[in-house]
Amino acid sequence: MASPDELVFAPLGGVGEIGMNLSIYGLGNRHQRAWLAVDLGVSFGDEEHLPGIDLIMPDISFLERERKNLMGLVLTHAHEDHFGAIIDLWPKLKCPIYATRFSATLFEAKCAAERNAPEIPVTVVPSGGRVDIGPFNVEFIPVAHSIPEAHALAIHTDAGIVLHTGDWKIDPTPTLGAPTDEKRLRELGEEGVLALIGDSTNAVRDGRSPSEAEVAKTIIDLVKSAKGRVAVTTFASNVARVKAVADAAKAADREVVVVGRAMERVVQVARETGYLEGVQNFRSPEVYGHLPQDKVLALCTGSQGEPRAALARIANDDHPEITLNRGDSVIFSSRTIPGNEKAVGSIINNLVLQGVEVITDRDALVHVSGHPRRDELRDLISWVKPQLLIPVHGEALHLHEHAKLARAAGVPRVLVCRNGDLVKLGPGDPGIVGEVPSGRLYKDGTILEDSKSRAVIERRRMGFSGCAFVAIAMTAQGELADEPELDLVGIPEKNRAGEAFDDIVFDVVMSTIEGLPRARRRDPDAVAESVRRAVRAVINEHWGKKPPCLVHVLTV
Repeated sequence: MASPDELVFAPLGGVGEIGMNLSIYGLGNRHQRAWLAVDLGVSFGDEEHLPGIDLIMPDISFLERERKNLMGLVLTHAHEDHFGAIIDLWPKLKCPIYATRFSATLFEAKCAAERNAPEIPVTVVPSGGRVDIGPFNVEFIPVAHSIPEAHALAIHTDAGIVLHTGDWKIDPTPTLGAPTDEKRLRELGEEGVLALIGDSTNAVRDGRSPSEAEVAKTIIDLVKSAKGRVAVTTFASNVARVKAVADAAKAADREVVVVGRAMERVVQVARETGYLEGVQNFRSPEVYGHLPQDKVLALCTGSQGEPRAALARIANDDHPEITLNRGDSVIFSSRTIPGNEKAVGSIINNLVLQGVEVITDRDALVHVSGHPRRDELRDLISWVKPQLLIPVHGEALHLHEHAKLARAAGVPRVLVCRNGDLVKLGPGDPGIVGEVPSGRLYKDGTILEDSKSRAVIERRRMGFSGCAFVAIAMTAQGELADEPELDLVGIPEKNRAGEAFDDIVFDVVMSTIEGLPRARRRDPDAVAESVRRAVRAVINEHWGKKPPCLVHVLTV
């Protein structure tokens, strides 16, 4: 009798980190499996550690090799950390994509805004609907989150049911969209859930995440009490928050002016899909300066300090249409993503220097998380009653705390894994049974580079310690044809004793060449390597840093 197919799971991104989500499920035996991918997201570059890198994406080399067995890609929702890598990486996979209407429409708008984006078809599945994708039957279960149409996925297989939560929370009073479908989740618990693959983002926070309804009330109060102009910044994709801002503006008899392309795009998609039905029309930035100060509200992109977004330009006083003055107010209806603190702080400081009143979540309930706190995690476990829980979507501490909570809540098996671990879910005892290739891809301009990319490594070094360029012209006989030329980029002009670095480096280049035996001076590679070592050593001696050194030897 043939042994039953194994169901396996492997995270390729989003475990041990927040962002860059990509999970895969396999059904079959170790020689051949059908694969299902869930989400394909990005995380964002950090200028300090990754200068010039715009986006970071998961390494999909394993899925490229398994392309003929990849049945499809399913999207839980349309946040960048869950669908932002599709345009760049889908051409390597060319698999069917499945999403609900809002996610599909927002993705279509994103493609339309990108230069030379490929044609990427998306199959639309109704919210609450089911679809067969190879041997997987995938059910889209509505959950509350900070974007319309977020879904947990119940993945039905012959080996059992897996609940992949995606991003979720329990919000009994969402201002837009359906609440988390407790009834269906309880029904799944009665059917029997083999494994719960769950969001750990807020596993370190006690209690419950507050409701969007409470934020909406706070924003109404703040906008009604404001005297001058008001600007509100939030994540563009948070349509419930956009609606709350629109309702506050209406209550205060203000016009809403939308500022920023990402916000304009989401507003358009939300109107197309019916999520802003009955909400007043918004105005374009050109009318902002013509409206009385107490009759206007600017809804802006830039809550994360993005340098090219609307709010950064307003704070720097270089936006062509939007200005703020003393007595005006800015509401940050968002949380600062770790890594963005410096950029957001700079914007806040610039606004304060202009006399603008800045209100953040430290001052009032102007933002709530879209992720579950500890009591909500306990509720889900009690509804679903999983045999196994695997924490995902979190850094090491979040995963650890989620695992501890699950054990205390009586989950029979709890397993913490890392990106690249291949986990057997069933049948039989679960456990890590292997490893699949995983890693990071860096989007550098229009080029995708792997983590070993010379450009990425060298640019990081150059950002820390500059670079020395040396050009040398030698005769065929091994004599200098002219004086060496130097260019020291990002290196101090003088050492602590006040001596010019140009002179120090020039002297060491000359003495190194003159000290080489004639036979080695006739070898351009030998000259270049000797000079490179000497230049790095002398700069290190006088500065304490070893910059990259590029030496070009020309034989004339």
